[in-house]
Formats: sequence, C-alpha cells, structure tokens
Amino acid sequence: MKILIVDDEKLALSRLKRILSEEGYNNIVECSTPIAAIKELAKNRFDVAFLDISMPTMSGLELANTILEISSDTFIIFQTAHEEYALEAFKSGGLDYLLKPISNESVQKCMEKIKKFISSKTEESRKILAKRGNKVYLISLEDIYYIKADLDEVIIRIKETDAYVRKKIGDMEKILSSKNFFRVHRSYIINVDKIKSMQSVEQSKLEVSFTDIDDLVTTSKDGAKDFREYLDNKTI
Repeated sequence: MKILIVDDEKLALSRLKRILSEEGYNNIVECSTPIAAIKELAKNRFDVAFLDISMPTMSGLELANTILEISSDTFIIFQTAHEEYALEAFKSGGLDYLLKPISNESVQKCMEKIKKFISSKTEESRKILAKRGNKVYLISLEDIYYIKADLDEVIIRIKETDAYVRKKIGDMEKILSSKNFFRVHRSYIINVDKIKSMQSVEQSKLEVSFTDIDDLVTTSKDGAKDFREYLDNKTI
C-alpha cells in the first residue's frame, strides 16, 4: 500500500510516519507542502493520502479535491487539531479524519477501515463506495435504480436515499458497461432490472418508472432510440 503524508509541521509529519511504520506500512512518501505533494502525484499513484487540513497556500481540503481529480480511488484521511472541521472533511471526499495528537490506535482503526473497503472491492466488484454527509455507503449494483450526473459527481439513487460518488457519469458508464445498465440521457444511467414500466412522451422520448420508488426518468430522443435497439437485441 503506497501512502502519501502531507503536513507542514515537521513533528506531526515524522510522528505519523513513525506510527505507520510501527503498524507495518513502509511505502511512504512525505511532503511538507501541498505543492510538493502535487509534484509527487504527477509521478506516483497513492492508495492513501493523509492530509493536514490547515496549511499555508493551499488547505488540505483543497488538496483533496486535486488528488481526487487525479486519482478518484485514493482514500483521503484528514488530520486536524480542530474537530469542527469534520463535516467539511467528509464533504471534501475524506473517508475519515484523525484528531491531533495522532495515536497508534486511531491510525490502526483508520487503516483497518481502509483495508475493509479494499477487501470488499476485491472480493465483490458489484459494489460502489458512495457518501452522503458524514455517512459512507457500500452500495450493491443491484440496489441502484439510476445514476444522475451532478457536475463533477454523480448521484446514486437507491431505495432508501441517494448518495454521491466523486466520478463523472462517463466514468460510471464505463464501469457499468458489462452490467445491465444503460445510459438513456447525457445525465442519466438506469438499471434495466429496476424498470417497472415505460411510456412514450413528446419527441419520441421515453418516460421510465421504477419498482418501489416514485421517481421518473425521461430519456433523450437519441437515448430512447438507442435504448429500444438495446432491448430488442436483448430479446433476440
């Protein structure tokens, strides 16, 4: 597991590296500034990034956005001396946050959480990691009704709620290309197995309803045409 640590406090930087080493993690790159971290990101892919929130020139929250744009699969862990930053940390894509002074126990729990997520992804590729506020969801593909584009994120609709993933809808389309999902609009991907009914609406579009939820998704004109062809080929 390749780990990046970014902190402008030398003592905090060395302390976290020591704790990680004691826990058996030795593939570690240290950076004392966000700029140095960005240069490292241009050369290496990191599984985990520990980021101090309060840093000059660029905060850890801003750096997290940059990291996730480069590698959306990197697990972001924030370090802070101020607990009130917790909600912002989760909103910025953080899996967890550690309060300073950081202890061996807090690092161990954090790494165990990451290993569980990695194990789940390895053992069960039909799950997606998503977030809503400070909650993290591991969503099975069969529980998804549809996916909606939302700027540089997507909203995943499941029966109980919706949750966010820091991926573009084009990336989700590639991930789901071999599954029974279909992109019916530039902003929507639907789970074909969750369709209850469809009806034609204006301009030859289709209005799709789903089992167990009241939401409706309207296809584009081209999306309706392509989707009809997709369904015809599936029934042959």
